[in-house]
Amino acid sequence: MTAARLTLPSPAKLNLMLHILGRRADGYHELQTLFQFVDYGDEITYAVRDDGVIRLHTEFAGVPHDSNLIVRAAKMLQQQSGCTLGIDIWIDKVLPMGGGIGGGSSNAATTLLGLNHLWQLGWDEDRLAALGLTLGADVPVFVRGHAAFAEGVGEKLTPVDPEEPWYLVLVPQVSVSTAEIFSDPLLTRNTPPIKVRPVPEGNSRNDCLPVVARRYPEVRNALNLLGKFTEAKLTGTGSCVFGGFPSKAEADKVSALLTETLTGFVAKGSNVSMLHRKLQSLL
Repeated sequence: MTAARLTLPSPAKLNLMLHILGRRADGYHELQTLFQFVDYGDEITYAVRDDGVIRLHTEFAGVPHDSNLIVRAAKMLQQQSGCTLGIDIWIDKVLPMGGGIGGGSSNAATTLLGLNHLWQLGWDEDRLAALGLTLGADVPVFVRGHAAFAEGVGEKLTPVDPEEPWYLVLVPQVSVSTAEIFSDPLLTRNTPPIKVRPVPEGNSRNDCLPVVARRYPEVRNALNLLGKFTEAKLTGTGSCVFGGFPSKAEADKVSALLTETLTGFVAKGSNVSMLHRKLQSLL
């Protein structure tokens, strides 16, 4: 066959709030969070192979080829579907590792959706999301591609449509270990669950923020600097810090002031991921 080729976006997400309700018997934490996408992310190119080989051509420092979530997602989909085709993969990586904006999970979800399309498997979103959950708790929201209120370990998703402001996202040059934050004895684990639907406005607290800010002075500094202009929030377990603005011009203005000393980017909030908009355009 002629090699089919496809380039897809792999967007970042933000946690607009994150409450930790308790620790489960399996060691995971019961949580409630609000996911929203931004129009900024990695770009992944796929080219179909006839020989069944799965090869990621972009190297990641400290991550062996077969351990990369992109490769693991491709291999799992290949095995579960019985597909005999393979894939060559290249990624233009801009999302930081350990940033709390879902880089690895987004890459895995983009790969599941992209290969489902290229290999013509015909899997539906439910099946892809279930497979994605075995790779990571954040993968299903990227597979489904809509802003969502999440419960459980983050896999029980209710679509929501919060406002879509412009965001300035600051990227402190540290990688935060999620496992380290969730095992910190000072982490708050008893926040009462939100039972009102839709989720009331003003629930913007992230229970991980005090622990991350205490452990990482770079994150604390970014929160303090951004907090002079807007409410500064932590996404996930960090390290990225973000704040909302009513216009791109206002976000750009603050970005110009802060990115002299900090790395960051401006992006539009989006309740439908740019990956899903791209896939929809291919139908």
